[in-house]
Amino acid sequence: MVLRAEHGWVRLWTPSCIILIIATSYIPTADALIEGLYCGTQECYDVLSVSRDATKPEIARAYRQLARTYHPDRFRAGDPALAGETEDSAKEKFLLVTTAYETLKDEDSRRDYDYMLDHPEEYYRHYYAYYRSRLAPKVDIRVVILVTVCAISIFQYYSWQSSYSEAISYLVTVPKYRIQATEIAKQQGLLNRPKEKGRNRRTKEEVREQEEEVIRDIIKNKIDIKGGYQKPKMSDILLCKLVMLPYVLVISASWYLSWFYRFTVCREEYGDEEKLYIIRRNMKMSQSQFDSLEDDLKETFLEKQLWIRENYEVYKQEQEQEMKIKMATDPRMKRYRRWMRNEGPGRLTFADD
Repeated sequence: MVLRAEHGWVRLWTPSCIILIIATSYIPTADALIEGLYCGTQECYDVLSVSRDATKPEIARAYRQLARTYHPDRFRAGDPALAGETEDSAKEKFLLVTTAYETLKDEDSRRDYDYMLDHPEEYYRHYYAYYRSRLAPKVDIRVVILVTVCAISIFQYYSWQSSYSEAISYLVTVPKYRIQATEIAKQQGLLNRPKEKGRNRRTKEEVREQEEEVIRDIIKNKIDIKGGYQKPKMSDILLCKLVMLPYVLVISASWYLSWFYRFTVCREEYGDEEKLYIIRRNMKMSQSQFDSLEDDLKETFLEKQLWIRENYEVYKQEQEQEMKIKMATDPRMKRYRRWMRNEGPGRLTFADD
């Protein structure tokens, strides 16, 4: 607080008053032309030598004339049209002419610029309108989303196809499936072809490659691979799911309403399909994970009535107890615990050289 005597009066200056005075000194003045926006302190219409009522063709014509005059590639020292201009000043004028044309050729940008000329007091609104138009994406966002979804879908499909091919290549090497596929191929007469003679006779490598291809095709067609290595389907990719989303939502809503009406309102008893659905929900498994289970195991679930929450909790505790006993009796786990007691991490010993 400062006390100052002037002409017999005592003026009181508080810190808040000082801050207010400093803040008001930085408030921008209501000037229609703002440095850093559009053509700066020059009016874009004056830069192109056109009126505010000029049409698009008139603006484009004025721009082309000035661009030919001040274009850096056309600059020639001593040109009468560029009297008093240097190469740098001509370049600056060319950039200013280009900025003016870019501002006035677009209807939205021209409307914002005219509004700034007519309402210079709305200082911050002009900044917002200017940078909004400059930073806005030039491409339709819907096109960007569509291209992104298509790219993700293509990557998904080929990634799943690669995983499926790896699974088939592995199953071909498993003796159990290879023997079964060979028997099926012999029964179908795919491996009992007569030997060719003469020029049509195939080499051993060609015969072996054909047999491998036959076995691979049989395994691919006869074995239903489930889970993360299952055969890819077009309906599983992202693009198809988004297209089918409204249909799926309607089907899901009708299914839940039917479930509520049948089993909550009408008190119907669960069928095997409904019981397995509740069991899968209790186990917190996805549909593909649950489908990969053996049918005998699913029958065991039904026999134990695991759709009842209390029965499932008992079953879960039994499985956890069996797992603990198995780990306790596993020789590898015994060796690991013995090593942890004797050596343990952080107590490694090295033999003397």
